[in-house]
Amino acid sequence: MNILGIETSCDETSGAVLCSGRVCSNVVSSQRCHASFGGVVPELASREHERLIVSIVDAAVTEANITKNDLDVIAATAGPGLIGAVMVGLCFAQGMAYALGIPFVPVNHIEAHIFSPFIDAGGSHPSPDGAFVSLTVSGGHTLISVVTTDLSYTVIGRTLDDAAGEAFDKTGKMLGLPYPAGPVIDKLSEKGDPAFHRFPRALTSHSQTSRNYHGNFDFSFSGLKTSVLTWLQKQTPAFIENHLPDIAASIQGAIVSVLVEKTIAAAHSRNIKAVSIAGGVSANSALRKAMKTACDNEGITLYVPNAIYSTDNAAMIATLAGLKISRGMRAEQSYNVAPYASFPTGRRKA
Repeated sequence: MNILGIETSCDETSGAVLCSGRVCSNVVSSQRCHASFGGVVPELASREHERLIVSIVDAAVTEANITKNDLDVIAATAGPGLIGAVMVGLCFAQGMAYALGIPFVPVNHIEAHIFSPFIDAGGSHPSPDGAFVSLTVSGGHTLISVVTTDLSYTVIGRTLDDAAGEAFDKTGKMLGLPYPAGPVIDKLSEKGDPAFHRFPRALTSHSQTSRNYHGNFDFSFSGLKTSVLTWLQKQTPAFIENHLPDIAASIQGAIVSVLVEKTIAAAHSRNIKAVSIAGGVSANSALRKAMKTACDNEGITLYVPNAIYSTDNAAMIATLAGLKISRGMRAEQSYNVAPYASFPTGRRKA
């Protein structure tokens, strides 16, 4: 089965082709027009998707060494995301499926991140074979889910204000770093000392071990932003410039420690021995290293998708569509799926 996936939820235009479960192509174009605004401008994002969608899909099909007539299914992000951006990919995908007379499968963007450890599963990239705890962490979402083998999952923790990715970008802006600031902070932190200044860790337990964790699994990063701003206002520009790597490492350390502590504690609370991290922030080197160390110390297996599948991409959209079909979902010829902007809570099935 050849599945075309399309992703346009934010500022990446992506097309990918899955051939019998293997990623044959994954083309991603990241928009650069938002840098001067310090964040994604929805109207500009939609226009860029409109400009790029045809060429990106053509490139994905060509790179997979097939033709459009060889496609069996088309899948696309239906939400959540910037509603105008989502509509571009969703409408294009439904129109293309209708024209080819093949089924269309709508995919939830966050669910695609949750199940991204299954991309190109097997060989050197093993995937979970049982229940696992998923930390999904990006610019717009930070949540912990318990996932079962039937593709059902329950969200047990989520951010109460800013997502971790927002915390990286907004504190980076305070430091005068370019947008997106997350990768820049990650790079700077390699030369910095995370113990230089201790910024607050909100909603965490005072217990010394994750096995005796007494907090909840929700996140809050607004207090961290305020603390960074207040602290920076007390420093001189020269001091900040001279200690930029240390400050970046201290901010990163505060964010990463909370993410790791709550994820490991969630696994212990459910007696689950597998953890995954996904979403754009999962590409952060400090998070990957800290989570790997914590999992090794606690006897937990860590699953992390390849770095190219951590940020928004269409391979994860096609992969989740393939998982659904392989596990009994009937791909019908429905072309009237509406986009949605928010991510629902509670127990769900992907």
